[in-house]
Amino acid sequence: MGLETAENNVSMIEGRNAVREAFRAGKTIDRLFVQDGLKDGPVMDLIRRAKKADALVDYVQKDRLDQMSETGRHQGVIAQIAAYEYAEVEDILKKAQDKGEAPFIFLLDEISDPHNLGAIIRTANLCGAHGVIIPKRRAVGLTATVAKASAGAIHYTPVARVNNMAQTIEELKKEGLWFVCADMDGEIMYDLNLTGPIGVVIGAEGSGVGRLVKEKCDFIASIPMKGDIDSLNASVAAGVLAYEIVRQRMKK
Repeated sequence: MGLETAENNVSMIEGRNAVREAFRAGKTIDRLFVQDGLKDGPVMDLIRRAKKADALVDYVQKDRLDQMSETGRHQGVIAQIAAYEYAEVEDILKKAQDKGEAPFIFLLDEISDPHNLGAIIRTANLCGAHGVIIPKRRAVGLTATVAKASAGAIHYTPVARVNNMAQTIEELKKEGLWFVCADMDGEIMYDLNLTGPIGVVIGAEGSGVGRLVKEKCDFIASIPMKGDIDSLNASVAAGVLAYEIVRQRMKK
């Protein structure tokens, strides 16, 4: 039992046996949705497998699973499969090293729109960034929609997932990186020195960069805006700031 289905172009596998076989086959599972209150042996085994595979486990009500299911036979478990394999942060740093370039990395703080994530991956590739880092929680993963929106860039730009973005920034600082985040209250980006090894932090749609993450950044850059509204789409903001970095790198 268990057929592959799709929710918002996310590959899903439902049914206990099918999910167990997905784990055995080594498929990259982003999330395991489990009916709240189920604690029998087979379900607990799937939860242990999910945690061992570093997948998120979300406990949800049965009606949520019923809405996600196309078969009506989910047996209390549905797994969300990543469309593409994730990289490690070390892979991104190695890519920069292999190219003999100062690391240039995008860090996305809780981007939930798959079109935005895909567009940022596309921009990252075109501007010469070495990779993208996203959080595991409260953020979209590498879905089919993200892949399509990236226009193929997902095949060339490594994307890593981390448990704690603020902690990751601290670890990357030890590797010599500086960090700049986009925020309306920062300094005009043209007045900042954005050369050298750098991480560009882009916040969630609407809420922006979280307080803890922002406090870890070395620079806060604002993008000049002359219109009647006060914010840019996350992927557009990422592109504008990224190409100021490209301009400064080319000028160096």
